[in-house]
Order: sequence, then C-alpha cells, then structure tokens
Amino acid sequence: MSAYFNEMYDTGAVRPPYARLRDWMDAMPTELRNLKQAEAEALFRRIGITFAVYGEGGDPDRLIPFDMFPRVFAHDEWRRLERGIKQRARALNAFLSDVYDRGEIVRAGRIPERLVYLNEAYEKAVAGIRPPKGVYSHIVGIDLVRTGPDQFYVLEDNCRTPSGVSYMLENREIMMRMFPELFRSNRIEPVEGYPELLRRTLASVAPEKCKGDPTVVILTPGHFNSAYYEHSFLADLMGVELVEGQDLFVEGEFVFMRTTQGPQRVDVIYRRIDDTFLDPLCFRPDSMLGIAGLMDVYRSGGVTIASAPGAGVADDKAIYCFVPEMVRFYLGEEPILENVPTWQCARHDDLKYVLSNLPELVVKEVHGSGGYGMLVGPKSSKEQIEAFRAKILEEPEKYIAQPTLALSTVPTFVEEGVAPRHVDLRPYCLVGERIELVPGGLTRVALTEGSLVVNSSQGGGVKDTWVLAE
Repeated sequence: MSAYFNEMYDTGAVRPPYARLRDWMDAMPTELRNLKQAEAEALFRRIGITFAVYGEGGDPDRLIPFDMFPRVFAHDEWRRLERGIKQRARALNAFLSDVYDRGEIVRAGRIPERLVYLNEAYEKAVAGIRPPKGVYSHIVGIDLVRTGPDQFYVLEDNCRTPSGVSYMLENREIMMRMFPELFRSNRIEPVEGYPELLRRTLASVAPEKCKGDPTVVILTPGHFNSAYYEHSFLADLMGVELVEGQDLFVEGEFVFMRTTQGPQRVDVIYRRIDDTFLDPLCFRPDSMLGIAGLMDVYRSGGVTIASAPGAGVADDKAIYCFVPEMVRFYLGEEPILENVPTWQCARHDDLKYVLSNLPELVVKEVHGSGGYGMLVGPKSSKEQIEAFRAKILEEPEKYIAQPTLALSTVPTFVEEGVAPRHVDLRPYCLVGERIELVPGGLTRVALTEGSLVVNSSQGGGVKDTWVLAE
C-alpha cells in the first residue's frame, strides 16, 4: 500500500485534517465498532436506502455498504476543488450552448466534428433551441480522484442526471446520529442545505412565460428504477411533487400536472429519465414514460427541462478528452483541474499504444457507466485481456484507455480492524442563475482490498465526506 497516497497519514504522521479522528479511531473497541456498524445498517434499512442492480435474478434491491470512517478535506483543499469544479461546469455549459448553435469550437478545429455531431448523445431535435437562461446542464456531477497531497484528476463528467446525492445527505444524517461528539469536536461544513439549493437553482431557470412562483416537479420513470429512492427523497426534501409521465399532459403552449384540485401548470421539470423516453412524438414512439408533445412546449419556451435534452453529449468519454480545451476556448483560462491522460482508440497511434499495453491500462466504453464494460488491465487475466482486445479491434471508436492511477486511500473499517481502501469523490455542482455547490460530495470506496472499482454496482460502498470550516 506504500505506493498509494494515504489521506490520513503522511510518512507515519497524521495529516492535520484527520488529527481529531486518530483518538476516536483508537478509542473504539471492536465490539462498539460492530455495534455501530449494525446500527448504521439498521438505519439504512429502516429508511429504505437501496439501489437496484439490473440483470440479477430475485429481488434486485440491495443495501449499499456504508463505512463509518469519514473522509476529510481541509478548508483550503476544498476551496481549490470548488474553483476547479465551477470552472469545469461553466466550460461544459458553454460547449453545449455552442454545439447546439454555431459550433464555433468545431469550426476552429479544436474538437473533431464527428465526435460531436455523429455522437449518439447529440440530439439534433434540439439544435437551435436556447434553453431558459442559457443553461443546459443544471446538475453537474464531476468524478474526481486523488493521487497525492495536491494531485487531483477528473475521471469523468456527468451532465445528464448524476445520481447518488441522496447518499451524500443520508451518510451525513447517520453519522450525526451515531457520533454527535465528533461533530461537536470538529467544525464541519454542512451539506443539508442541498435540497433547498437545488430547488432555488431550478426555480431560477424557469421560462420567461412563467408568471409568479415557478412550479417545479421531479419526473421519475417509476419505482422500478434503480434510483427511485433518490427521486422520492429529493422531492420530499425540496417540497415539490414527484411525478411520472402519466401525471403530466400538454395543452396548448404549456405542460400541466393532474391534481385533485384540477390541472396545475408546470414550469420546471427536473427529469430523471433519459432523452429517448421524454416525448414519444419526438424521440422513441413506444415510450410510456414521457409526455406527448413535451418537446413542442420546450421549443416554444413554455417549460424548462433540467438537464436539457442533448446535454449528454458533454459527458461522453471521447468528448471528455477535450474539456481542458473547452476551458481555454470559452473561458480564456487554464484548467484548474486536470484530466486523466487518455488514449482514444479511434486514433490509429493511440490504438496501437493501447493494444501494446493492455495489461497496464484501464479501458472503458465511450458510452459506458456504472463500472460496466471496462477492463482493469492489472487486475485481469490473460484470457480477459485477449477477449477485450478482440472487442477493441472490432470497434475501436467505442473505447478509450487511461493509465491505472494510484488512487488515494482513506482508512476504512474492515473485519480485521482499520485498513486503507481506495476512494473517489463526486461533488454536485448546481448551475442556474448562479453556480453553487455544497461543501462535500459522495465519497465512494472500494471495499475489496486492492480494488480500484468503487461503483456500488461492483461492490463498492460509501462514506461521509467532511469539509472542515476555516
């Protein structure tokens, strides 16, 4: 483990952000730790925090593993991350605004035309439409990894409907219930303001046709969706209605919600369904999840859809390679946060390098997510590597490759006691009239020793994320 940066220890000494946790950790006997872990699990079960793993037999709902050892950032560490995240969110929104209009970045030769306009996430149906306030991606989840005291890298961008924020909030709630003394002895920035911040952000991008206070709703595919708990959780905390497609209808230039008091006009739809299901008259005609005629209302400026249809082209893994260039092109600034070095298999020289170095690389599908469709070379067998080689050769444009980063570790409670485990971080950046984010995010942890895959669908767990106040 010595090759990895341990966020708690620096050459044997405890790093300042974790100073108060050392005594807490040492003073907790195994019996108490086991008791508290069982208590946390019982709380998660009682609240109903589960996620679904598709393709599994039986009941797909699982309890996400929760680790009680918090991850801690010093105030100045977080401020630098915050600046970098906001910068990236601005650049991504500028890119979306551009490629659905004049496409200046493509004309300037900074991004290959085919990567944008032939991308399956590029929605021609919304080209030329300017969303209210010019915002395309309202909730940007930026996945970050750390490799050293000052080394942070962006692993990927999530501009459509990044999930997991309910875990950020519930992790904090459970930690405060179980260890109130920790919060009395540490000055920790709060995250519980997120739902109100999200509601304000969404209300701030209401269309011009909105008169009075905007009506905001969350559109869910329904209770069979893997993130349904989060949809209902956020609707409850925001004080807005959770709706399915059948609860909404289009009449004239507006969208309405069916209520017991009669139709109510809807101004902002925070959609948690994919573009292709939004409107059967515009996208998939067999969609039972969307609202017929929704896109006509959207085009005419009668409703805001958050995030905007077509925003997914900005979080494609091939487009990801060009985000630093977007920062320079649109903002005239140098990127605060670096990308992970990336090889695009669609390029001849990159493909040659990747095929020659597969055992050392991580290879991902350009449109993949959730830890699926990827090869972690150092952890794979010769057979797995050769099978993946054949897939890459068949369709090289579908893959990118990255070096296997030495992800930082955070102390984690395991059966043997406390041990370092690899982590990543997903902060949630809200983009409306202002760009804001709460101090913290979702820390995911690879609970298996040596594993670098933190996704919950692949056996990862979650931790509370602390940002210390000044």
